[in-house]
Amino acid sequence: MPTKAGSARRSAPPDMNLLVTLDALLSEGSVTGAAQRLNLSSPAMSRQLARIRHLLGDPVLVRAGRGLVPTPRAQALRERLRMLVAEAEALVRGEDELDLARLERSFVIRTSDSFVLSFGAGLAARVAREAPCVRLRFAPQDKEDIEALREGRVDVDIGVIGAAGPEIRLQALFHDRFVGVVRSGHPLTDTVTPELFAGFPHISVSRRGRFSGPIDTALEALGLSRRVTIAVANFADALAIARTSDHVAAVPARLTTPARIGLHTFDLPVKTDALAISLAWHPRLDADPAHRWLRGIVREVCADGRRQP
Repeated sequence: MPTKAGSARRSAPPDMNLLVTLDALLSEGSVTGAAQRLNLSSPAMSRQLARIRHLLGDPVLVRAGRGLVPTPRAQALRERLRMLVAEAEALVRGEDELDLARLERSFVIRTSDSFVLSFGAGLAARVAREAPCVRLRFAPQDKEDIEALREGRVDVDIGVIGAAGPEIRLQALFHDRFVGVVRSGHPLTDTVTPELFAGFPHISVSRRGRFSGPIDTALEALGLSRRVTIAVANFADALAIARTSDHVAAVPARLTTPARIGLHTFDLPVKTDALAISLAWHPRLDADPAHRWLRGIVREVCADGRRQP
């Protein structure tokens, strides 16, 4: 004998807004995060979650420590739900015509501080000129995971991208090279030989805290080694330390051009491989007109930067 609640769940017409809400809740993993994403208050989002639980007859999200984790049923719905919501958004926006002047959308770009410093202003200017109602949120590269692209929490990834998964689209934006950087007046502002280079303390830039890398391999081939005494997570921190110490930093040339003002830059006395700075996105957004526009302006702003001295 079906219960009244069960009969209500089967007979009530579905509220499509609840699918968008559920997608946001599963992507963000928190009521607060989902509320911010959909421009709702936390109490309103809590009420929506209660309606979703009643509709599905499932808790959907349960407490685990300080956060929320999806139930097995919610986990099973996640990918299909994401595709449905993306298709619905594309249907509402229209696939053929894109009115940038009226486009209201927030894009999340996950990239490094250095990329934002070098290209963020250019992207902001393009968006303000072409799509004034669009908002950009730059998210930090705190970890290398493609789930954020799959789940729609991140629209594009920009940086040195390793194994991104077979379904992730990848396009090279430009190639960069490492240069050495020291403070003004540092002894390495004159001739830089491998021996002199290796003789000063160095800074390693690694999100994983590594103290060695390609430069050490190149020095070892010459029978030399350097003293890496500091490891930092980003190039901005490395340049800040180099600016007020005798430490040597090795950073990508194009990505750090504005940040190196007032510092002395020199070519490394050893050879290292070039860095491929790429743009990554999920294929479900291939045909989305607004996403295509975003990818296009990212490519064009990077190309404009490449043409500048």
